[in-house]
Amino acid sequence: MLLSRFMQDRCGGVAPMFALAIIPLIGLTGAAIDYSRAANVRSGMQAAIDATALAMAKLAPTLTKSELETKTNAYFQAMFNHPDAKNIVLTPNYSTTGGSQLTIAVSGSMDTTFMNVLGFSKMDIGSTSTVKWGNSRLRVALALDNTGSMADAGKIGALKTATNDLLTQLKNAATTSGDVYVSIIPFNKMVNAGSSNYNQSWVDFVDHPSYVGWDKQNGTCSNNNFPTYDECISKNNKTWTPKAHSTWNGCVTDRDKPYDVDGSAPTSNANTKFPAEQYAECPQPVMGLSYNWTGMTTLVNNMTPAGTTNQTVGLVWAWMSLTGGGPFTVPAMDANYQYQKIIILMSDGLNTQNRWDGTGWSQSSEVDARMALACNGAKAAGLTIYTIHVNTDGDPTSTVLRDCATDTSKFYTVTSSSQLSTVFTAIGTNLAKLRISN
Repeated sequence: MLLSRFMQDRCGGVAPMFALAIIPLIGLTGAAIDYSRAANVRSGMQAAIDATALAMAKLAPTLTKSELETKTNAYFQAMFNHPDAKNIVLTPNYSTTGGSQLTIAVSGSMDTTFMNVLGFSKMDIGSTSTVKWGNSRLRVALALDNTGSMADAGKIGALKTATNDLLTQLKNAATTSGDVYVSIIPFNKMVNAGSSNYNQSWVDFVDHPSYVGWDKQNGTCSNNNFPTYDECISKNNKTWTPKAHSTWNGCVTDRDKPYDVDGSAPTSNANTKFPAEQYAECPQPVMGLSYNWTGMTTLVNNMTPAGTTNQTVGLVWAWMSLTGGGPFTVPAMDANYQYQKIIILMSDGLNTQNRWDGTGWSQSSEVDARMALACNGAKAAGLTIYTIHVNTDGDPTSTVLRDCATDTSKFYTVTSSSQLSTVFTAIGTNLAKLRISN
């Protein structure tokens, strides 16, 4: 009877029901708070992982898997400041399958405060960020000083090492063979257009204004007592026979003014052609735009320091290698891509001699003036120019190289050969960035 009366009694019934309901009510209310905390952590995690992915994308092509993991963790930890997050694990993955991309996944957990009442002691939190390489392609011309002074202070060896490292960076930035093309222009007072081009119409062996042509400089007289053209013909009325053009060593000097500072292709106009020169200190032959990385490495390793300095001719030939002209055939451009055209001009000193001016031993303001015109023309043509002055002799800052760069951030001065690799790596990293879009 007592039990029956208890069951039928409705007095005080709210208290037992509230007692029974309080646990899930607290749990559900607390869940909203815990979820809000988790959302805040996840938001910070996403921001940090996005920033990390963009930063690592600059480096991913040049890093090993282990190096990428180490740098990714370090960068993320510096960006992410949420003490509630625990057991953070980052997994970066750089892939070139189907187009280069870097994906970074992050996972972790957060201890709950209120949901623990319901038996949920933690909440899992995670996110991913992917950076894909965009539709930009690179065409890079390396104009490299091969003058005699590069033999000093270990400069030529440092240049070879730095250039080969840069070529590796550029190779790694490419997804397919056409993504990155590189041309190499070794220069001193002249450039080597390649002796096999002796029968090309753009090479001229005859006289030019203020220039005695190759045919008159290289030949034999019908009387061996008169070794020069002037002595043979003008003074002694003998017969001069030029040597076969196939004996030309490939060197060419500056074109006639104003074409000496112009990257335009030669035409039938003799003034636009390249005067042949049998320069005894002819550098390695130029190499047009290519992705033959092995061939580029061979060229670089064969560079030898000799001759005087004419930065203008190196710059102009680098310009032509990007736009066509002379021995250069520029690969066709795909309308689906944007193309970045870059010149990297490295020299260890001051302009000393061109076809008209200078002695070869001291700075020539006349050569500098031609150089300035060439730099302005290349930049006006839409080319981006990086310049590097290797100043191991304590010379004044090269203002002509500084002013030649597209902006001051693209001009570098180094005072020791060992710094060349650092500069080339920095430039390579900047160029790799041009291949990336978020």
